[in-house]
Amino acid sequence: MNAYKNIYQIDKESKLTRVFIIILIVIIVVLFLPWTQNIKARGNITTLQQEQRRQEVNTIIAGKVVKWWVKEGDSVEAGDTIMQLGEVKVEYLDPLLLDKMRSQIQAKNAAVEGYGKKGEMASKQEKALSELQLIKLDQLKIKQQQQQLKLVSDSIELVAQNNELQITKRQIDAAKNMLDSGVISLVDFERRKVNYQNAFAKKMAIENKYAQSRQEMIALQFEQRGILQDYNDKIAKVNGEKYSASADQAAGIGDLAKLENNYANYDVRNKLYYIIAPQSGQITKAKKAGIGEYVKEGEMIVEIVPKNTQYAVELYIEPMDLPLISKGQKVRFIFDGFPAIVFSGWPNSSYGTFGGVITVIENGISENGKFRVLVSEDPTQKHWPKQLRFGGGANGIALLKDVSIGYELWRNINGFPPEYYQAKVEKKNK
Repeated sequence: MNAYKNIYQIDKESKLTRVFIIILIVIIVVLFLPWTQNIKARGNITTLQQEQRRQEVNTIIAGKVVKWWVKEGDSVEAGDTIMQLGEVKVEYLDPLLLDKMRSQIQAKNAAVEGYGKKGEMASKQEKALSELQLIKLDQLKIKQQQQQLKLVSDSIELVAQNNELQITKRQIDAAKNMLDSGVISLVDFERRKVNYQNAFAKKMAIENKYAQSRQEMIALQFEQRGILQDYNDKIAKVNGEKYSASADQAAGIGDLAKLENNYANYDVRNKLYYIIAPQSGQITKAKKAGIGEYVKEGEMIVEIVPKNTQYAVELYIEPMDLPLISKGQKVRFIFDGFPAIVFSGWPNSSYGTFGGVITVIENGISENGKFRVLVSEDPTQKHWPKQLRFGGGANGIALLKDVSIGYELWRNINGFPPEYYQAKVEKKNK
């Protein structure tokens, strides 16, 4: 009887139907549960700011390694000395190069000042010659005025003598008639004849004197021309010396500027013997090792990983998923080395993930055939780990629209793309 009851279940109530109904109800409830659509992508840790990325420290000049001041792994501050180089080019080997260049500059500067003073003296000499020329011309003008007065006086005297000669001539003519008539004696006639001859001789003397005065006046005019020509030649010569001094000074200034430029270049080159850290960070990848090794111009010495950085993650998105990505969109990250429990459809239920916001979407495709996207830290979420380092891996989950699980299953079965929305970006007041 007991065996019959254990084997045959016809008269007993079955629990399978109840279990099936419960499972069906659970499935129906699950189908209506919310699900966050997402896109997954693999990326690396980087930074948004170029100056915060790994940086090469290069040498500007060629040289040989004299001394290392740091080693790989050391932390340096901006301005710290990394390496000291020694000179290898022949034209810079003289240890007194700067002192000799400074002496050349001083000598050239003295020469330039000398040319300037020479030009000043020439200007003063030109002024003195011009003043002396005016004085000479004024003196000559006075002489000409005196000679003009003398010439007028001689001409008046000559006119008077001509009048006197005419009078004596009339007297001798009258005396001759009177002598013939017997009115006067021969002695009176001879006396009047002597007076006429004296008057004629005096006239000739006055004419010679007048002619001499005219010659002296002409000589003074020639002397005036000579003074003008002489002093103009002297002034022109002084002007030539002045312009020559000015040209020499200009050439000296050019040579001085070139020497000062060379001195500044040599001084800057001396400072370039010391390789300085451009920013604070950690020294990595030392290119050269031994003392005395040759370093070429522009060759990398070390790399510096900046100390204070604002990390970001670069993700590579498939071209078919690019239309679903927009600036300001939320992204969840799983960083390599940090444990996480992830429910991609329920980001709020995940553990160990970190939030981010899409900041940059590149327009050009990368070499790997994907589009590069930069994601920065979400300020509204918990901070990213301080242990992050450049180049570390990260798995990104771009969050899309919230749908039901049933809709998501139906979409995947039919191969439809996920629904998406444009992230709301707040416009800043300008």
